[in-house]
Amino acid sequence: MTFTTRVLECESASVSFQSDSPVITSSETRDALQQASEELRNLQTVAFPTETVYGLGALALEPTAAARIFSTKGRPPDNPLIVHVSSRDMLLRVLPKGYTISRTYEILMKHFWPGPLTLLFPSDPTLVPSVITAGHLTVAVRMPSHPIARALIALTDAPVAAPSANSSGKPSPTRAEHVFHDLQGKLGIVLDGGPCGVGLESTVVDGLQEDGNLRVLRPGGVTVEDLERVVREELSDLAAPPQVLVHRRDYRDEAMEQAPTTPGMKYRHYSPSVPVTLLLTQSHPPPGVQRTPLPAFLETLLSDSRKLGKPLRVGVLAPSDSPLLDKLSAAPSADIEWTRHPLGPIAEPSVTAQRLFDGLLSLDRAKVDIILIEEIQEEREGLAVMNRVRKAAGDSLWVEL
Repeated sequence: MTFTTRVLECESASVSFQSDSPVITSSETRDALQQASEELRNLQTVAFPTETVYGLGALALEPTAAARIFSTKGRPPDNPLIVHVSSRDMLLRVLPKGYTISRTYEILMKHFWPGPLTLLFPSDPTLVPSVITAGHLTVAVRMPSHPIARALIALTDAPVAAPSANSSGKPSPTRAEHVFHDLQGKLGIVLDGGPCGVGLESTVVDGLQEDGNLRVLRPGGVTVEDLERVVREELSDLAAPPQVLVHRRDYRDEAMEQAPTTPGMKYRHYSPSVPVTLLLTQSHPPPGVQRTPLPAFLETLLSDSRKLGKPLRVGVLAPSDSPLLDKLSAAPSADIEWTRHPLGPIAEPSVTAQRLFDGLLSLDRAKVDIILIEEIQEEREGLAVMNRVRKAAGDSLWVEL
């Protein structure tokens, strides 16, 4: 089915919440939300802004609607979806009858909901379709803080499943125009709520294991440091407070990687249509691997240019105060055309997170031949940034500046 895709502008500042009910002061925004809500109730997909990235939503408890997410994105069926709710009451409608939420989860919800934190809960297959959970016994749930997202879910009065609103494998969209350029003709409505504030997907946490620890399955908008602080402040009375463990940093789970319980773990993601190379300028190379001097790396780019028979167009994503940007730009050559997309100060990884996907998509649309991304420290939001960069990059190289 081919759609005429409409982009409907929404004024985020016109939406507020009294308890769990949205108050909308802009008639244009109210009309756009009502049209999108009707589209969802008609079992179609709708793209809408969240604080993390733009989401492609459909009714989570309707298998026919949820299946349209997969066909629209070209998403593998074994990649589960996150369910979005607008209130605690709506959360309880997703969970097994009589289920008691743990003290740890209650604390995390108090501090980070609404917000970019997804929690794994037990799933009742008679309530949540297997197309959402990929047949697992858990369901991932979050409550978005973006007023347009939360208002849309509340007006629809139903949980909404929503992965990122992009073709599977591409960088996640952080602006409505990203969605439109990618999915035009594949859905009817895109709600334009402006650029996303966080810019990376939510942090996914599994707190259901017997040891009580919090396992970060996917780093994201809530940092590991934030989680550790809240555990330290709120659960200090326990003899053994939960540990915060990051998948692939603090532990491995090969079985889960092959059959993931949450998105973003199994498949290659976030890749534009041009090659991406990760330049490792800070971390130590493994034993036996030598750093490549920057002039030698530049010579490989010049060689690529000679093979093309024209100047090589190189996009660069790096912190705005990184020495790499100046050294690349200072390299004298008419055979390389540099397109810089600064990612903000080194000391502010949250800015890098906000700009990363926009940078990948902007450089892709600028038709560069290759994209270079410089690594940043894996601290605070930098952990989530590097998680996405490693999935996007087809190659990596240790470089000596």
